[in-house]
Amino acid sequence: MMKNFPRIETDRLILSELQEDDLPSVVDYLQHEEFSKYTSNIPFPYTKEDAEFWLKLTREAFEQRKGFTFAIREKTGNIIGAIGLHDQGSDKAELGYWMAKAFWNQGFITEAAKAVVEFGFDELKFNKIYATHFLHNPSSGKVMQKIGMELEAVLKQHLKKEGKYHDIPMYSIFKNKD
Repeated sequence: MMKNFPRIETDRLILSELQEDDLPSVVDYLQHEEFSKYTSNIPFPYTKEDAEFWLKLTREAFEQRKGFTFAIREKTGNIIGAIGLHDQGSDKAELGYWMAKAFWNQGFITEAAKAVVEFGFDELKFNKIYATHFLHNPSSGKVMQKIGMELEAVLKQHLKKEGKYHDIPMYSIFKNKD
């Protein structure tokens, strides 16, 4: 079993453990209301306490081998987003991610997601990796398609946000395509 948090390097990125030092940037990045609108679990406004709680959760999840949350970094080490794989039992995991607004539409999430999916299949031995998005965030669905995920289902009225029920598309990819 891995003792240390894994580090993955891609052409343009370093994916590594989230650190205390990253939190001020995280708080700064998540001040845009879109993050709350486009995700089920990022509050708005986003506070230092939210970031500290998130860091604590990511560390506990790693210790229990239930989740791997990577800071997405430029080669300089600056955090620009985060991506995670969360064990959901039965050899499947859920993929989730966010990227700072200044870095949108540059293919960074796609690059990070490809690497994390590969890690999930090769290192963590998952059979299935899936992801969901809100219909009002089609860009997230495009990332899922670009990394080879296929639409598996639309989960009807699956998430409740601000008193409204949302239909949620679910995309998935399998270790063995057959």
